[in-house]
Amino acid sequence: MEVNEKIATDHGLKPDEYKKICDLLKRTPNLTELGIFSAMWNEHCSYKSSRLHLKKLNTKGKKVIQGPGENAGVIDIGDDDAIVFKIESHNHPSFIEPYQGAATGVGGIMRDVFTMGARPIANLNSIHFGSTQHKKTRNLLRGVVKGIGGYGNCIGVPTIAGQTCFDQSYNGNILVNAMTLGLVNKNKIFYSKAAGLNKPVIYVGSKTGRDGIHGASMASAIFDDKIEEKKPTVQVGDPFTEKLLLEACLELMSDKSIIAIQDMGAAGLTSSSIEMASKGNLGIELHLDKVPCREEKMTPYEIMLSESQERMLIVLENGKEDSAKKIFDKWNLDFAVIGKTTNSKNIELYFEKEKVANVPIKFLANEAPMYDRPWKKTKLPQKIKFSNNDFKKLKFNDVIKKMISNPNICSKQWIWEQYDHTVMGDTIQKPGGDAGVVRVHGTNKAIASSVDSSASYCHAHPFTGGKQVVCEAWRNLVSVGAEPIAITNCLNFGNPEKKENMGEFVECIDGINEASKHLNFPVVSGNVSFYNETKDKGIKPTPTIGGVGLIKDYKNLMTMSFKSKENLVLVIGKTEGNLDQSIFANVILDEKKGPPPEINLFNEKNNGETILKIIKEKLALSVHDVSLGGIMVGVLKMCINGNKGVKFYKFKDLINIYQYFFSEDQGRYIIEVDKNNIKKVESILKKNSVHFDLLGETTDKEIIINDEPTFTVDKITEFYKGWLYKYMS
Repeated sequence: MEVNEKIATDHGLKPDEYKKICDLLKRTPNLTELGIFSAMWNEHCSYKSSRLHLKKLNTKGKKVIQGPGENAGVIDIGDDDAIVFKIESHNHPSFIEPYQGAATGVGGIMRDVFTMGARPIANLNSIHFGSTQHKKTRNLLRGVVKGIGGYGNCIGVPTIAGQTCFDQSYNGNILVNAMTLGLVNKNKIFYSKAAGLNKPVIYVGSKTGRDGIHGASMASAIFDDKIEEKKPTVQVGDPFTEKLLLEACLELMSDKSIIAIQDMGAAGLTSSSIEMASKGNLGIELHLDKVPCREEKMTPYEIMLSESQERMLIVLENGKEDSAKKIFDKWNLDFAVIGKTTNSKNIELYFEKEKVANVPIKFLANEAPMYDRPWKKTKLPQKIKFSNNDFKKLKFNDVIKKMISNPNICSKQWIWEQYDHTVMGDTIQKPGGDAGVVRVHGTNKAIASSVDSSASYCHAHPFTGGKQVVCEAWRNLVSVGAEPIAITNCLNFGNPEKKENMGEFVECIDGINEASKHLNFPVVSGNVSFYNETKDKGIKPTPTIGGVGLIKDYKNLMTMSFKSKENLVLVIGKTEGNLDQSIFANVILDEKKGPPPEINLFNEKNNGETILKIIKEKLALSVHDVSLGGIMVGVLKMCINGNKGVKFYKFKDLINIYQYFFSEDQGRYIIEVDKNNIKKVESILKKNSVHFDLLGETTDKEIIINDEPTFTVDKITEFYKGWLYKYMS
């Protein structure tokens, strides 16, 4: 096929990009070369719209071993142990084919982790769906959850935490973000940088098929009415093969034979080979007829662009081929020597002795396009002036019922009970808490992790929203007694060619960076997903933050469950009563305007560190951060989890009761304290200049407001847990 501008455009390249390719090569590329350029220059692989701004992120820290630029980030947790972690999107594939899209998203992120020599120990996910009234939402939710569980459960890695949101902006573009944590000896980490000349390049894992061709390009495209035609671009996963691949790779890593290793993820063999060679400033020669294929008559173009799952590319030391092959034979996996490293600094492809491609690697990697796209700044919205008239018609008890059963607040047990969260035997905090927690096997250490996003806040004011989502991750880790160490991000946005969308991205990045620096909470890995848009309607800006922290002794794990009756309940942090962008304003008052809650980074850090001191002194019985739904929702979740009630004290100087109980002011926590320890707790709070309110005390079963029994825990639990089961029935 003769390549021209139209064919290039069909591959997702702009006319000026195609011209640049011809200029760089000083010739017209052939079809295979064009396919390689289209894969490496698409948004998903090149980060051409985001690289400029990602450079601003805070990526350094005392415990950071590896920051962005590798398959995953790595942090030091002491005793020669390290945690490898990353979050990635599989949004477009999951909308097209929810089961396989979500499943292969889980498989892909796990390969990123064990490629670095780490054994996966936990999975998390952040999933966003359209309106609960939308005709596709139920089926998409069901398919995605089955896909996540089907892959993670089969491979034997626990899913310990997650987040599920509903909003009409995702009607045509759901989000499926998958995160994995792995454990590795910090002296035995493997990287993707190729080194040395004439080193054998090894293909291992599953055979290559025609599934997933143009998957990376599809991930950088806008959806239209022909979405069903894109199903062949969705990869098909096999978790049982991935388990074999995991064990085989880890076995090979115990020997000193691997120079570099890279997962064949987006753009498959193309990206893995080019990235390895580029990092090592080398060339690479591949003989594509030696690639194990499961379909007949596959062309070089198809082989290079296939995104078939469960595959790795390895650069080995010379003479180690036979011993490595024995390992993969034992695990019944394909093993083939398909090429070698060279000093050409080109990718040279051969098929049946004919050279079918020859491209300088620098054109595909370091010299790939990088755009400084125009962007528009978002104005901070004016605050909404709520009056007493806004609240007069409301009945407090009805508001509570409506809030606790809201789709974005209610229990997601229907989802996480389909995941295996106890396999491997080290999960000590299951889904449903502030953060999932797994013990570091054979030690007293535990790793806490959570995923968070704040699309409504980011939509209202991206800079503030970017700060908030980092702070939310910080608070969730603090709430379980973990020292926050680092974060990974998955940045989900609309079309970056639109000034408004690009502005949302830039300002979210700036907000994330400011909070990350102030909290000493560096970004060590991540992913950007643009073009989340259907028929010119984009999603709300949705940066997802995965936070990781350390609990030095798992016996000090803190939960949100109220422990016993007649303990005191305190709110830590100042309640101002800001309702703008709150669930209450949205659901109860039907008000969607206004700014997000303000972020005071000094208070965030100070309040969080003070909570950790209280926990360390063993003065807190339970802790929960105040987030969506405000104080009332936070307290009721503690009641539900602990099967205990609460009696709220009357406040003489209480601001409007709705503003107090349902505002989403930031930097706040709810803690349960034994009455005998209250003076010690107050002393620590006052010493650190932390505001607190004495909210009430725990009861046996009753929830008492204004001295009147209002609900029982059983009834509140019914409201909280019932909605999603009914919705999915």
